[in-house]
Amino acid sequence: MTSKKLVNTVAGCADDALAGLVACNPSLQLLHGHRVALRSDLDSLKGRVALLSGGGSGHEPAHAGFIGKGMLTGVIAGAVFTSPAVGSILAAIRAVAQAGTVGTLLIVKNYTGDRLNFGLAREQARAEGIPVEMVVIGDDSAFTVLKKAGRRGLCGTVLIHKVAGALAEAGVGLEEITKRVSAVAQAMGTLGVSLSSCSVPGSRPTFELAPDEVELGLGIHGEAGVRRIKMASADEIVTLMLDHMTASSNVSRVPVQTGSSVVLMVNNLGGLSFLELGIIADAAVRALEGRGVKIARALVGTFMSALEMPGISLTLLLVDEPLLKLIDAETTASAWPNVAKVPVTGRKRSRAAPAEPLEAPVSTTAGGLTSKRVVLVLERVCATLLGLEEHLNALDRAAGDGDCGTTHSRAARAIQGWLKEGPPPASPTQLLSKLSLLLLEKMGGSSGALYGLFLTAAAQPLKAKTDLPAWSAAMDAGLEAMQKYGKAAPGDRTMLDSLWAAGQELQAWKSPGANLFQVLTKAVQSAEAAAEATKNMEAGAGRASYISSARLDQPDPGAVAAAAVLRAILEALQSPGV
Repeated sequence: MTSKKLVNTVAGCADDALAGLVACNPSLQLLHGHRVALRSDLDSLKGRVALLSGGGSGHEPAHAGFIGKGMLTGVIAGAVFTSPAVGSILAAIRAVAQAGTVGTLLIVKNYTGDRLNFGLAREQARAEGIPVEMVVIGDDSAFTVLKKAGRRGLCGTVLIHKVAGALAEAGVGLEEITKRVSAVAQAMGTLGVSLSSCSVPGSRPTFELAPDEVELGLGIHGEAGVRRIKMASADEIVTLMLDHMTASSNVSRVPVQTGSSVVLMVNNLGGLSFLELGIIADAAVRALEGRGVKIARALVGTFMSALEMPGISLTLLLVDEPLLKLIDAETTASAWPNVAKVPVTGRKRSRAAPAEPLEAPVSTTAGGLTSKRVVLVLERVCATLLGLEEHLNALDRAAGDGDCGTTHSRAARAIQGWLKEGPPPASPTQLLSKLSLLLLEKMGGSSGALYGLFLTAAAQPLKAKTDLPAWSAAMDAGLEAMQKYGKAAPGDRTMLDSLWAAGQELQAWKSPGANLFQVLTKAVQSAEAAAEATKNMEAGAGRASYISSARLDQPDPGAVAAAAVLRAILEALQSPGV
């Protein structure tokens, strides 16, 4: 079965993709009748060297994303994973020559079709009297034994675009640019790894991997790599890649050693998540610095992809200060990242956390809670939530993620751990504030944020007094904060429904002579009834609001959890000895 692709037609996808880039970038133009993109300011290049590159489509943003001042003059694109036509390459050479450039350098990845087609176009252009040179880039470090075809051209080619572009922008001549980039190309290497293959539009995936396998040393056209390895952690895979790239027994190695200074490229092969890309980048930086390698610059992103392949490649380029200046030179190419012009290694990567504000002294009129009572109440709440974990998760699966019980259990375990550290504060304000910070940090999810908001706001009315009217006001303040920031209202099928129902009953605490337990018992009963009633409500807020109400035939798990917490508090307070 062929894979799904968002294209108009398989045959026209390469043309459409290039047209889309040009349509959104006023600094680019298409060459009529050819799959060629050029700088729209060609006339400004009179007297300078033009730089052309290209190859098959499917490697975006390479190569057209690197057209711009300080990088490429133009790009010739073939069909997906197919070398561009000789006629189009020759047309691009003629176009830049007629604009007044003093010569053209073709930057070609080392693949047979590219070498042949760019080479033939070069010879035809030279026959017409146009000065053209060609450099073939092979930066693949996968093969430990030299192949007749040489090393494949991979993501390191983008660094050659950058170096050559900086030299051309500075007015360096064609022969000198060719000589210098050829030397740079010998000082770099690239190695790729992938979790699975990619698929050309209209075709099946190019190879299959078992669920526990990873492909090492693959190219950028969906071809298999040099070997398959077992799935491992990001740290382990990065270490394996660096070991392979730098091994003395590898004829295609990068001669990186302790004290070397390098540019590191962490390249997304197309389908890897940004989360994974960040993890790989961190692992690569730590691994290199652990070997005593200085990272002068780090580029992380998608530079040369293989369609939707979920994998990465690492490129290492040995650099000195003159070469770094070329890497740092300004460019308008849209796909070149905004890289800081300072070394990565040696930079302080963290700063001290801000000091906690001093706790305000508690008014002597604010009565305290006994530590024993607080501990018993919190332990009862924690035990209740832990016991409800699976039930709450089951209720939550109707809304998609099924983690409500897990989230509340995480909060319960955090509170249990906190209680083991020492007695909780006797001041209600400080107690609620501490619990708020704990839940905000440890509970996670929207529930953690909402409970944190509730407790932070509820703590404020208790600074001066802790009588029953003050506790009722605390409930009011907490509910107001939840509504203000959570945007939920009573009847929206959220945890607010239970808490709101309880809050209405707790208004009775504001009346003189109100009984603590009678009012609290009614509040808990109202909360439980409200939680049960949510199964008949249409969700108006939270993740459940995106789910058809026909599928929500169970009560809201957040409302159930909130009612259970209130029930646990009541039962703990009524326990003998509290």
